[in-house]
Amino acid sequence: MPLIIDGHNLIPKIPGLTLQAIDDETQLEELLGEYCRLSRRQVEVFFDNAPPGVPRARSFGRVTARFVRAGVPADQAIREKLVRLGKAARNWTVVSSDHQIQAAARAARATVLSAEAFAQELQKTLEASPPKPDAPEDKLSPEELESWLKLFGVEQKDD
Repeated sequence: MPLIIDGHNLIPKIPGLTLQAIDDETQLEELLGEYCRLSRRQVEVFFDNAPPGVPRARSFGRVTARFVRAGVPADQAIREKLVRLGKAARNWTVVSSDHQIQAAARAARATVLSAEAFAQELQKTLEASPPKPDAPEDKLSPEELESWLKLFGVEQKDD
């Protein structure tokens, strides 16, 4: 089930993130990208008060970040998204602790998840993920290297 997330509502609920950070949106997008990779879910995250010059939307894998222009709250953009989804809204989960957004999501028959509950799910998913493999440390022996070079028809020069 894809997610619609109220980004600035979620940021303070995640340990290590703060709304005072200059790159708080980018940090959240990166965490959500890893979450989506592991859970195979799709996320559309909304941020309000976009500074001038910032594109209205950008995508990273399964994450689409929507930046709502200054003067328009993300709440309104989320409600409009739910209206555009129509009956398909019931296939989405809305993540926010804002009671007005939760009410709009329920009215659209979308699933509602509080920002606190999702922050816990996010942390559990990220902590349970297998570590990313490091670069292989095994190096070829001189014999193996010579064997590969011969296989590809490369002659090794003697110094």
